[in-house]
Amino acid sequence: MKIAVFSTKPHDREFLKGGSHEFAFLEPRLDSTTAELAHGFGGACLFVNDTADAAAIDSLADGGCRLIALRCAGFNNVDLQAAKRRGIVVCRVPEYSPYAVAEHAAGLLLALNRKIHRAHARIREGDFSIKGLMGFDLHGKTAGVVGTGRIGAAFCRIMLGFGCRVLAHDPFPNPALQQLGVEYTPLPRLLESSDVVSLHCPLTPGTAHLIRAETIAQMKPGVFLINTSRGKLIHTPDAIHALKQGLIGALGIDVYEEETGVFFENLSDTIIADDVLMRLTTFPNVLITSHQGFFTREAVENIAATTLANIDEFAATGDCTNRVHPA
Repeated sequence: MKIAVFSTKPHDREFLKGGSHEFAFLEPRLDSTTAELAHGFGGACLFVNDTADAAAIDSLADGGCRLIALRCAGFNNVDLQAAKRRGIVVCRVPEYSPYAVAEHAAGLLLALNRKIHRAHARIREGDFSIKGLMGFDLHGKTAGVVGTGRIGAAFCRIMLGFGCRVLAHDPFPNPALQQLGVEYTPLPRLLESSDVVSLHCPLTPGTAHLIRAETIAQMKPGVFLINTSRGKLIHTPDAIHALKQGLIGALGIDVYEEETGVFFENLSDTIIADDVLMRLTTFPNVLITSHQGFFTREAVENIAATTLANIDEFAATGDCTNRVHPA
């Protein structure tokens, strides 16, 4: 089976290989203007910032595509109804390494708390002073975890290991976490009680802009907010206003709601037109990474293996166990 791989990076070429399939590695992102690159291919392999809207799907289908193989867990970038209408099967990688993302979230929190990024910049300039670098003990603090799927559950365990009290919010409480001492609670109580809030829920119509002016007002002043899930969980202009007012004490994000075309790219020789993102970079208490939370060797190996297995299964049966169906 011929597969067009969009948004190709070096690690895709390294790990996505093997089997009887023919891969064409394409650097452009998928959208309605680039979908024709996959004409003549039976499948398209997409990543998080590819846009498989109705127009792109129509173009893929017209070119003979029968499979969209996502090499990620999220599928909010695919119009599932359009795919169903055109007879395209959509499959995903439901899990790869929850520890990778959970550990990255903890890394953002630790760096912000102990101001490691600022200390590193000072040392490189020969400034060995520690004024302004004071943090706080995580031990004894309250960590609020929104979403306790595999990644959120891993983050809960990390915070318990630091000696934190852990509150969680999820429509489906995890009994194993409850046995460890995690307390499930309504979202308003979690927000008002937590020193740290970490987002690990999927992006749905109900969670879009979950963090906005109204919910920020419910948080403890000076709260540390971490997001390694989906950028649109946070209404960024409201977060910027809260940072300016001191309502958010620190913000660590590995995702951003307008990251497409920016994250994963080297734009060091260009002028970045996103004024909101650029404003975020001016805050000393904001730490941004470029959607690298998943990026461990173990996770990338698992993503590639599951993606290949999905393609194999579809080629053999016309369907896939990891198929994503419209709601």
